[in-house]
Amino acid sequence: MDDRHFHLLPDLERYLAIVVPDATDLDAFAERFAAAKIPAAEWTHLAHLRIGAWHIHHLVPEAALKRMRTGIKRLNLAHGTGNSATRGYHETITAAYLRLIAQFLAGCPREMPFDSRVEALLGSALAQPDFLLRFYSREVLMTARARKRWVEPDLAPLPT
Repeated sequence: MDDRHFHLLPDLERYLAIVVPDATDLDAFAERFAAAKIPAAEWTHLAHLRIGAWHIHHLVPEAALKRMRTGIKRLNLAHGTGNSATRGYHETITAAYLRLIAQFLAGCPREMPFDSRVEALLGSALAQPDFLLRFYSREVLMTARARKRWVEPDLAPLPT
């Protein structure tokens, strides 16, 4: 980071303190997710990653995707966001990120505590909101078809 970016650090730390609650609160966050009690302002990309990691850690992949799908749709409705061909839940994005999160967590040292794995995840390239555009063109990823069901990447395969 060069000198011209140092002035952003206090704002970044304040932002992270508000938007990224401590990983130790992840169980409580998962309870709020299941109850659709996460405010829209708190339901960020990083929040999606955190709750995805929680589900991957506690469930088999198929069950994690099913619960994430149900929970996101329920939370969207609680926020007044419909789940349609153009808004709300996105199957391909959710499924792709869950695969990537599972790979990331599995790649962490076994002795690394789960909370530390989640913190590492939030500091990784996966935390960039446009990460999936390494594998998908916007034209494919933003289609109604990709929103409704799984669509394979068109630029590069997801890492295995």
